[in-house]
Amino acid sequence: MYRVKSFYAVLPALAVVLAVWVGCETSRSDVATPATSLATRLKPGPNDARIAHVTARLLEEYHYSQHPLDTELSKRFFDGYIDSLDPRHENFLQSDLAEFDIYRTNLDKLTLERGAADLTPAFAVYDRFAKRIQQHADYVNELLKHEKFKFTTDEKILVDRRHAPFPKDMDEAHALWTQRFRYEYLQEKLSREISETNGALVVKLPADAAKEIPAELARHYRWNLRMTTNWDSDGVLQAYLNGLAHAYDPHSDYFSSPHAKDFAISMNLSLFGIGAQLSEDDGYCTIRSLVAGGPAAKSKKVNEKDRIIAVAQGDKPPVDVVDMELEKVVQQIRGPKGTEVRLTISPAEERTARRVVTLIRDEIKLEDSEAKAKLIEAPDGKRIGIIDLPSFYATVNIGGGDTTPKSTTEDVAKLITRLKKEKISGLIVDLRSNPGGSLEEAIKFTGLFIKDGPVVQARNPDGQVQVDSDPDPTELYDGPLVVMVNRFSASASEIAAAALQDYGRALVVGDISTHGKGTVQNLNPLKPFVWSADKNASNDPGTIKITIRKFYRVSGASTQLKGVVPDLVLPDVYNYSTQVGETALENPLPWDTIQPASYDKLNLVQPFLAQLKASSDERIATNQDFIYVKQDIEQFQKAQADKSVAINEREALKERERNFTQNHARESERAARKADGVKVYEITVKNSELPGLTEASVSTNTVTTTFNATNTLKTASAAEKKSAPAFDPMLDETERILKDYIYLEQKSGILMAN
Repeated sequence: MYRVKSFYAVLPALAVVLAVWVGCETSRSDVATPATSLATRLKPGPNDARIAHVTARLLEEYHYSQHPLDTELSKRFFDGYIDSLDPRHENFLQSDLAEFDIYRTNLDKLTLERGAADLTPAFAVYDRFAKRIQQHADYVNELLKHEKFKFTTDEKILVDRRHAPFPKDMDEAHALWTQRFRYEYLQEKLSREISETNGALVVKLPADAAKEIPAELARHYRWNLRMTTNWDSDGVLQAYLNGLAHAYDPHSDYFSSPHAKDFAISMNLSLFGIGAQLSEDDGYCTIRSLVAGGPAAKSKKVNEKDRIIAVAQGDKPPVDVVDMELEKVVQQIRGPKGTEVRLTISPAEERTARRVVTLIRDEIKLEDSEAKAKLIEAPDGKRIGIIDLPSFYATVNIGGGDTTPKSTTEDVAKLITRLKKEKISGLIVDLRSNPGGSLEEAIKFTGLFIKDGPVVQARNPDGQVQVDSDPDPTELYDGPLVVMVNRFSASASEIAAAALQDYGRALVVGDISTHGKGTVQNLNPLKPFVWSADKNASNDPGTIKITIRKFYRVSGASTQLKGVVPDLVLPDVYNYSTQVGETALENPLPWDTIQPASYDKLNLVQPFLAQLKASSDERIATNQDFIYVKQDIEQFQKAQADKSVAINEREALKERERNFTQNHARESERAARKADGVKVYEITVKNSELPGLTEASVSTNTVTTTFNATNTLKTASAAEKKSAPAFDPMLDETERILKDYIYLEQKSGILMAN
């Protein structure tokens, strides 16, 4: 097995973040380069060659596959970099790829030899891509001048070109660009000429739309051109090294320093800044929304739709941020808690005006991404609880900052404690679209529902198996439990669902399988290995996230690739998608099995499974919402099989009219349903320990209720109601399944809720 012993003999111990998730000059190699000139507009930063070399060595040494960076991986590396730049395969020409083919089989040598990588391929390929994007934008500008935009032919466009061949030459590229632009133009036209009035579909193009559509599309192409050709060397290095990491597997990543901080924010559910969500609008950084309680909202001098045109730090002069990449604007606005930032604002109400707003940065808690709960009360007074868990968040410290500690398990425990106080007879944990997060939190979370024992197994590259267990003999909730999953439930959420299923502790309900990400990653800051080449070099060379282990269920099967198959599968469009899940990603690790762990199976589900399935199937067969789902599945399968869309206005209008008629009929039918008398109360981590709750939101066919300060019930007024969420037939059916489960368990005497 390949090892890089000489390299690591001189390195200090690997600096790893204590949480597991799931300067040299560029030296030239003897590998030949294409004969044509590849002078690039950008050049690597002073540390970039060393960063790339160290990243490759760490992947070779620590990745689960223990695979050397050889010719095979060089091809994956090159292809992945190309695809990340041009995922629709419509800008690079086949002649470009032929010219760069010498790199495709030699990136291993260029990256590893002589202690520092030769980054010529990264910048040469990007420079060619930027040139093609410029040509694409110029060509579209010419189309805008001369194209008549008549959509009456049988022309079709291949919507998904990820696996289509690149254009042979510029003539073929022009044909693709024309087709893409005509498709975009038609979609923009339809969006402007189709409206709804008094429940009827109206097709009429406003008089000024003929001018607005070309202007809007021109603006879109200008923005795309700016975003793809305005990269700096850090942006090129980020994309290039991600191509390298993804050659090993889809979940190894290179994070530049800003991206590493973004990752930490997503795990901590907090950041240090002003409390504003920003978006890009025609080159302007625009306030999309304000976080309640944040410095921007408290100042009452910053409003939604205001534009930020300059940013200043403390007493330093302001920096113009118009046309600056949004990510770089965000980097300037964020900063340490207690520091000053000054924003020059162009107010939404008067664009020509300017005002300077001074704000003191503070910790911004992203409470919308925390676990939350609902208490559902039926007309007969029986109650069940629902916990919605968006991710397995935990405290991660990358780049400093004294963040408030966050724990998924502690938050969920508070919610369960409140639900138990409200005397629920059963609980649903909704892990749908939960992408995972902290392994430690997934283990502790599972421990809330079992007394103790193994939760997950993990195998190292050398074959050694580690069993991670819940050491706590207490069980916070021992009542009937249902776990919801879908194709987007991944990693840590799959671990929790798999463990509760293997123990027979919970009934798992949802899509045909979960995502299938059964791998463990750790975070490796590169700073201990990359010293500054000169005083102008970046202080932080970034972080490499490396897949180091594979997950296995306590039953011995991996969750990798195959995911978790629910006990009860419900109808869903995503059950039929070929573009969702680990199998749809490039270079996934394989599925396999190991010996099962020793654990005591509770067997609380299997005795009732056949009856639960029969009852659910009978309901689904006649349930109107699932009849709608089945219609959507049929339409989705047809579209997925066709793979192309007609650029024909008459056909597009017919399809829009069909969708409108279908959706309007569904909305009318749902609105006519009788209220079922169900009351719904919302519980957050923040208010879970308060004596009363004041807000609730429910679907349109339920009664909205709230707690008042004395914890008695009252019906909410219309002004207190929030907008009704979309119908969720999977959750509705899961509630019915839970009620059946409660009844069967109580009837059998096997388990009673506490």
